[in-house]
Amino acid sequence: MYYGWRIVGVCFAAAVFTWGLGVFGGSVYLPEIRGETGWSTEVITSALTVFFLVNAICLPAIGRAIDRYGPRPVLSLGVLFLAAGVVWVGRLEAVWHLYAAFLFMGFGYATMSVTGLSATVAPWFERHQGRSIALAMTGASFGAMLVVPVLVFAISDWGFDQATLIAAIVLVAVMLPLTLTVLRVRRPADLGLDRDGDPAGTHARVRTGAATTAGRSSATRSLALWTVAIGFALGLIVQVGFLTHHYALAQPMIGAAAAGLLISATGAAGLIGRLVLARVIDRVDPRRYTMGVFAVQTLVLTAFALWPSIPVLVPVSLIYGFCLGQITTLSPIVIRREFGAEAFGAVYGVAGTCIQFGSAFGPLLYGVLVEHFGSYAPVLAVAAGFKVAALLTLWLGCRQTRVER
Repeated sequence: MYYGWRIVGVCFAAAVFTWGLGVFGGSVYLPEIRGETGWSTEVITSALTVFFLVNAICLPAIGRAIDRYGPRPVLSLGVLFLAAGVVWVGRLEAVWHLYAAFLFMGFGYATMSVTGLSATVAPWFERHQGRSIALAMTGASFGAMLVVPVLVFAISDWGFDQATLIAAIVLVAVMLPLTLTVLRVRRPADLGLDRDGDPAGTHARVRTGAATTAGRSSATRSLALWTVAIGFALGLIVQVGFLTHHYALAQPMIGAAAAGLLISATGAAGLIGRLVLARVIDRVDPRRYTMGVFAVQTLVLTAFALWPSIPVLVPVSLIYGFCLGQITTLSPIVIRREFGAEAFGAVYGVAGTCIQFGSAFGPLLYGVLVEHFGSYAPVLAVAAGFKVAALLTLWLGCRQTRVER
């Protein structure tokens, strides 16, 4: 088997833990921390915002570090930081502990989020680059499907502090050996091969230097690029906020165990969404496809805002999950299609940082609004408004790309 698929396997496992204990896990930590400490939802969600902000701040440095030193030391360090944050979040004694724990987790997430895992996989594939990254990122869905319900049951049986300790031990025991052994090979050239396992010298190298700089400079002045960055930032503010509050929203309505299972089912729906996306995206305009996904998310959020009940909660969660599995992957696809491959890394670095900074405020936005309104129904009505704004922003980019063509 071509060694690159082993790299994909490690990234898949990293995504399982990173999203399971980080992104989706945050929705489990929120009510547990609130119940054990008595701190307000606003305070706790502001710490979750720190988690996403640290990720956004670190992304450019993570990409450069993987280029310079390879993924092995970067991802290994990220495993340790994520594990330390998970242990600490179960043993909070002061508010500053809360922020420190999520800061550690945020750094771990940055090393093993979309940017870090894509940078790890990308040197190994040319023909199968889209498939390889998509397969690696399906680990995020499995994180919701497997890690979240296990974490909920562990908290119920052993308590929050013991459950987080065990989760961190499992994370280190599984991921550290994988990163230290499999990632010891940085690129196919180290094995005398080219990308996809082809003989050395098969693939032409992408030009760098002045061409890349010129491409980046032109793209960053383009309205089309900024409509992608701002549109996805608005959409992901809602999506990240929904993920971190999903458990807290569902638990009072259906109970802790059922809420954990619902999050797992939402992750399964996200997996299906990613598989559907991989099948159709090369045959459609990805910008318009994204607008359609945003429209569906607007409808389901509005439905829950109008009819906040269990019969509505379940289908809303599943449909939203189907969509979120695609939205996470669509921004690099849109930029790759519209701006080409030569300056993709530099261009997406600009857009991705903007998107991550915007999405970082999702947990805090939901927290502030739920404190103000006292329930989640009006919060989701506001969230639906953000989705409409995201859709309209992408639509402006459609007009711009037609003019440029």
